Amino acid sequence: MECLHKHFGLSVLLSLLIIACWMLPSSSSSSASPKTQRFHFNVEWKKMSRLCNTKLLLTVNGEYPGPTIAVHEGDNIEIKVTNRVEENTTIHWHGIRQFRTGWADGPAYITQCPIRGGQSYTYKFTVVDQRGTLLWHAHYSWQRASVYGAFIIYPRMPHPFLSPPIRAEIPIIFGEWWNSDVDSVENEMMKYGAGPISSDAYTINGLPGPLYPCSNKDTFIQTVEFGKTYMLRIINAALNDELFFAIANHTLTVVEIDAVYTKPFTTTAIMIAPGQTTTVLMTANQVPDRSGMFAMAVRPYLTSVFPFNNSTSLGFLRYKKLGSGKIKSLNSLQVHNLPLMEDTAFATKFSDNLRSLASAHFPCNVPKSIDKRVIVTISLNLQDCPKNETCKGFNGKRFYASMNNQSFVQPPTSILESHYKNLTTGIFSSDFPEKPPNPFDYTGVDPLTENMNTEFGTKLLVVPYGTSIEIVLQDTSFLNVENHPIHVHGHNFFIVGRGFGNFDQAKHPVEYNLVDPPERNTVAVPSGGWAAIRIKADNPGVWFVHCHLEEHTTWGLAMGFIVKNGPSPSQTVIPPPQDLPLC
Repeated sequence: MECLHKHFGLSVLLSLLIIACWMLPSSSSSSASPKTQRFHFNVEWKKMSRLCNTKLLLTVNGEYPGPTIAVHEGDNIEIKVTNRVEENTTIHWHGIRQFRTGWADGPAYITQCPIRGGQSYTYKFTVVDQRGTLLWHAHYSWQRASVYGAFIIYPRMPHPFLSPPIRAEIPIIFGEWWNSDVDSVENEMMKYGAGPISSDAYTINGLPGPLYPCSNKDTFIQTVEFGKTYMLRIINAALNDELFFAIANHTLTVVEIDAVYTKPFTTTAIMIAPGQTTTVLMTANQVPDRSGMFAMAVRPYLTSVFPFNNSTSLGFLRYKKLGSGKIKSLNSLQVHNLPLMEDTAFATKFSDNLRSLASAHFPCNVPKSIDKRVIVTISLNLQDCPKNETCKGFNGKRFYASMNNQSFVQPPTSILESHYKNLTTGIFSSDFPEKPPNPFDYTGVDPLTENMNTEFGTKLLVVPYGTSIEIVLQDTSFLNVENHPIHVHGHNFFIVGRGFGNFDQAKHPVEYNLVDPPERNTVAVPSGGWAAIRIKADNPGVWFVHCHLEEHTTWGLAMGFIVKNGPSPSQTVIPPPQDLPLC
């Protein structure tokens, strides 16, 4: 077969250049005054070729993946986004807590009206008490299929984990590639109520790798030096898939998730859900064969009965000055430490190993007691087909999704703006149910005998400033059980408990981890199980809570919650910026 070529996306080159200047800042930076970092994003079409196909791809600055944002903890950030296409757009800075600056959070019609074609909007916020790896992506329709990139926050203090000197940092961003137009995939799905067609490839830094047609030249290859240690900043920007990742013969040491330090632990692979990040250390200490190469691989973690992309994407570590750098046969490539697609046991063990660092400098501030517990069922629904319409879902019906049997309806204007101006009539209501309307055997229901219709609306949960709230996310077996990555905007949370089956309010809370639970912004709710998260609602504004499988959000698997202003001026939403887009 033809020789593989080293291929970096422009975003990776930019990231490596940034790393050369920013890597491991000294502790003296903690005394420096905050800087204002300015960036300019142009949302524009770019002709791209993958898998023997050429098409126009929506990008930022013509890059796929998009440019890396690299800043320091405490910096003020200004990112001007200019929309150079006809369709609307927004950008979300995934995991940035946006304290009091919800206007900069990005989800369309939740915190802002979209940026129209030919217009610009400057997102302004400060990175407060966060450090590590996050991501940014479009938050309008399915645009994040190609509009995404890394968001790296360098710490004021040195990294707390002990390791050999880090030779380099390597961003690794997973994505999905469609030969079809992604807008058409979404529109077709909603027109007929069926499931979407799956992607045609998974990508590593925008490159599918040699297992796909016409893709030998589109393979990510990272050169490493024997004996050196590298920091891999791993990001799952895929649209609809949780993923397994491994590097042949190498172990990974997890040191951070979602920009929060963890107790380090070693693993042969990771499971990472869409919207999650995992930072690992890897030492290049293996002896390669004559090629000098080791394969890295990413494949889906399968918990759904819906059609999916069951392929595998490959990239490579190439040991410098060792071997030819040529692979003679793909059949010789094995990544034995990559979990099988249905390996829930591995996914569970990996999640169970995650613990907050909980040190004096980086404490774990999990709420030990709560003011409110909300139990939320997560369901995939089957709606009766309206008269005189064609529906192509199961049994001639339409697929939807819901939380507590409420399928979220996107409003025609910004909820945050309406809330700020007290213009609530007809936009949303504040009566999101705090428990399932009808208790049942959530994970044991027979989908063929149940009424799986849902209700529709824009209902929000409203809590006072400072509320310690626990949300129990309960999967259901409507249609099928499935692992759901639930993302909370505007707040981090602590995963105090997880399990399979139905949550038992009398039994499970006494088993919670209230010492060092993992702190995240996106939780993978176990398939056929539950996850309990605790949040300190200390960020006033309107915040989106939704499944990060984009097809599920489109079907309505979402809710919103409002944190009221606190008593002092520093506990209130700041006024809207003058250039806030209009609907």
